[in-house]
Amino acid sequence: MELPKFILGDNTDLPESIFVIHTEFPRFIIDLKDDEVEWLEDFDKDDEKELSSEAESLITQANEFYDREVNRYEDN
Repeated sequence: MELPKFILGDNTDLPESIFVIHTEFPRFIIDLKDDEVEWLEDFDKDDEKELSSEAESLITQANEFYDREVNRYEDN
């Protein structure tokens, strides 16, 4: 199965939260309510340097994905 790079998620137990799931390495879930990120990968010290530079870009992409999806819903 081919997954999209980003997936939107919500949960009635957390009605204020909107989640964006990043399905490619490094996989993570971000809660757009407070920008809290849960990484789904284990990282070592060497990975942390690369991750910090890449994380900002990925989080920006996740927010842009959400904005694009919301605009598409509003247009329909």
